[in-house]
Amino acid sequence: MADSDTDCIFCRIVDGEIPSRTVHETDGALAFLDANPLARGHTLVVPKAHYQHLQELDGPSAHALYETLHELVGVVEAAVGADASNVAFNNGPAAGQEIPHVHGHIIPRFEDDDGNPVHAVAGTPPDPSDDELDEVVAAISDRV
Repeated sequence: MADSDTDCIFCRIVDGEIPSRTVHETDGALAFLDANPLARGHTLVVPKAHYQHLQELDGPSAHALYETLHELVGVVEAAVGADASNVAFNNGPAAGQEIPHVHGHIIPRFEDDDGNPVHAVAGTPPDPSDDELDEVVAAISDRV
């Protein structure tokens, strides 16, 4: 982790070098409208310190990020008259992360907007057996 990465567009936004449509700021997080929105009011929430992956965040940065998301979800929905929202992270390039700086998306959703639920992002879902599910449970549990 570095406090700031001069090559990172989100660090440059946090540092004030690049303008943004900031909607909220705390000591540890910044929220601004997405420059390429998927819906009206699409908001990004970033930790001010530079981290590429969620699992790299230190405790205070994780807390600031989630606290800001928690505070803004309902606010963003109300501001644009949304019926709901998707809140999501793309964690790594294989998941679609384009900017290598942790960022949460608040994507307002509207009845009949032709969008999909989060379950639609991964393509064809697997059909694991009970044994495979037990193996995954053990693999995860053993690492916590």
